Amino acid sequence: MEQGLDGFAEHEVLEILLYYCYPRCDTNEIAHNMLKRFGSLHNLFEAEIGDIVSECGCTENVAVLLHLIPAVTNLYYRSRWDKKPVLDNEKSAGNYVTDLCAGRTVETFYLLCLNTQRQLNHVAIIAEGTLDETAVYPRAVVGEALRSQATAVILAHNHPGGSVNPSRADLEITRRIMEGLTFIGIAVLDHIVVSGGKYYSFAARGQIVGGY
Repeated sequence: MEQGLDGFAEHEVLEILLYYCYPRCDTNEIAHNMLKRFGSLHNLFEAEIGDIVSECGCTENVAVLLHLIPAVTNLYYRSRWDKKPVLDNEKSAGNYVTDLCAGRTVETFYLLCLNTQRQLNHVAIIAEGTLDETAVYPRAVVGEALRSQATAVILAHNHPGGSVNPSRADLEITRRIMEGLTFIGIAVLDHIVVSGGKYYSFAARGQIVGGY
């Protein structure tokens, strides 16, 4: 508790977590077995509950606890922000999106809807899974922006375990959404791509979007 977890190996961190599921039990062997089966904490936490149970022979309660860790991490980071944060520059928007995507285990495309004061009014998930120009429909983006009465929006998505640099599909999606929203008078301030705690801002590089 005094030193934190920086000096601990992955199996030791897992041992500590498992102790709360198996009190007064040596969890060393259980932890080693889980990591042997899944290869890393990252893979273990992202595994399906049924797979953890079948592969490790643990109870469903144990599997649920481990499976919830990414989602709890995401809620923790999001709760650090005000309900309506002002996102009026690349740094504030980039930091917000980085926290928004923390713990997300699949690629997720977000629409951040802002009012005239650049306060965040609404966050919508437009698509999840493998994203390409056919998965993110401009019509869905326009509909969400209109419903939230947005005057400006920020596009955002994550690359779990990948490069922070946008793909060709990311560039094409941005162009198509930009065209649709500009036509109805809604500004696209930025498109932020997040990966590994870092972010890439289209606005900061003068690409496609209108900027802040």
